[in-house]
Amino acid sequence: MKDKVQNIISDYQHDKTRLMDILIDIQEAYKCIPDEAVETIAGQLNMSKVDVEQTLSFYHFFTTEPTGKYTVYLNDSVVAKMMGRDEIAKAFEEEADVKFGSVSSDGMIGLFDTADIGMNDQEPAALINGIPFTSLTAAKVKELVSSFNAGKDVKDMLGPMGDGKNADDRIRSMVNNNCYKKTGSVICLESPTATALRRALSITREAVIETMKRSNLRGRGGAGFPAGLKWEFCRRSNGDVSYLVCNADEGEPGTFKERVILTEMPEQLFEGMAIAGYAIDTSEGILYLRAEYIYLKEYLESVLQKMRDDNFLGKKILGKENFNFDIRIQMGAGAYVCGEESALIESMEGKRGEPRNRPPFPVQSGYRDKPTVVNNVETLSTAVKILLYGSDWFKAIGTAESAGTKLLSVSGDCRQPGVYEVEYGMTIKDMLEMVGAESVQAVQVGGPSGTCINEGMFDRRISFEDLPTGGAMIVIGKDRDLLKEVVLNYMDFFIEESCSSCAPCRSLTVILKNKLIKLLNGFGTKADIDELYNWGQYMKQANRRLPPTRY
Repeated sequence: MKDKVQNIISDYQHDKTRLMDILIDIQEAYKCIPDEAVETIAGQLNMSKVDVEQTLSFYHFFTTEPTGKYTVYLNDSVVAKMMGRDEIAKAFEEEADVKFGSVSSDGMIGLFDTADIGMNDQEPAALINGIPFTSLTAAKVKELVSSFNAGKDVKDMLGPMGDGKNADDRIRSMVNNNCYKKTGSVICLESPTATALRRALSITREAVIETMKRSNLRGRGGAGFPAGLKWEFCRRSNGDVSYLVCNADEGEPGTFKERVILTEMPEQLFEGMAIAGYAIDTSEGILYLRAEYIYLKEYLESVLQKMRDDNFLGKKILGKENFNFDIRIQMGAGAYVCGEESALIESMEGKRGEPRNRPPFPVQSGYRDKPTVVNNVETLSTAVKILLYGSDWFKAIGTAESAGTKLLSVSGDCRQPGVYEVEYGMTIKDMLEMVGAESVQAVQVGGPSGTCINEGMFDRRISFEDLPTGGAMIVIGKDRDLLKEVVLNYMDFFIEESCSSCAPCRSLTVILKNKLIKLLNGFGTKADIDELYNWGQYMKQANRRLPPTRY
């Protein structure tokens, strides 16, 4: 084992900031990260064993014990439960004769819960050895376990291939895009690859940034910081080296829009990264890809290579002197909090994904303590169309404060869950009609960390000035028990996913959950209700003083 681990470490030039990659490769080789491997890593990288263990213990998909030849991670998000997740879990336990959270006695099958795998539009869903299985039924579970026991390859267990490029030999996925294009599209407008990049390279870096500033493109991850300003701040930091990072860690339960971009239009994303790289004058771009999307990695690597072959990436891109830019993929390992930009940077450096205190901001001191721009997939993909069609065109779409369009991931109690590109300013009422939702008691806007609105608020508009959202829209029907089915699930999620750095998140979430359970069990008093409300207000105030959970 020692020699193999040493070879893996050598592949990353004994660079301790690549610890995540090293751990991922070891886990792939041994189905876990044994103690002997931890000792070897510590010795080879001149780290303490505790430092290695700190990183290892932080991420959901790193394990110190084997998780079975066939490792099943079944999604347990709110929408998964709405769509029958509990029945699927029961079927797995009965067929495999093993309980969730454990591995069968023969080491064949491991069953585990996981918070979200980006498949809320086709639940119940699971990852089996990293491969997504969607729209599961009890009958399908029986077939799967039978195939496990027969020793079949997981890829041979897949059902019909999904739509679009999901059927590509480099993906071979049963995932469906469920992508519904609306009029006024921006991202979904087709354009030849590199047309916008050519246009960007025909003007100065400063002019590219000015175009982005005039467009009023705001970050599409939820916080809404102006993208052009972020690029400008990084450019003005005057670092000898800078970095461009694409945040593809869409871990907010209910969000899956970036899965579709990564599947159907990765060239557009990578072109947007190249444009941003040119604007901030960096040579290195990094795509931080969530662990749940590892099934797309081979495909994305092939797309990157094709773009290098076409000179859209690499040295002297499109003949432009002094513009060298390339992109590498950095895999995550399962941590919701890594969606926050500074936590993501910590993870990229091989550490626990804990948010940094700010200032300094990443544009001043980010990855490897160098100026760093972090934008998400949707933001960078949108930048391509702004360079193609102009700032005025883009600002004419949407509202005064919210230019352009927004990709929505709609799931829950509706007839047509999926990804929709809509103009900013759409009302929730119109959105519900668009997706075929009837008899709705509430909509969770922005996932668990967002806002839950009742039907008296369905005239509110999707926009930064009214209802900002990273994209997750969960429809909750009137037959749902909002407290038992939704709120408790969200509390479990935040307890599990807290980085535990701050007391309100570490402790108060547990206290709030226990208080709610007391009420639901019929033992509560009016004082308990008052305390729940007051503590909830305190949590909101505490969070306002902390970095945003998502960027």
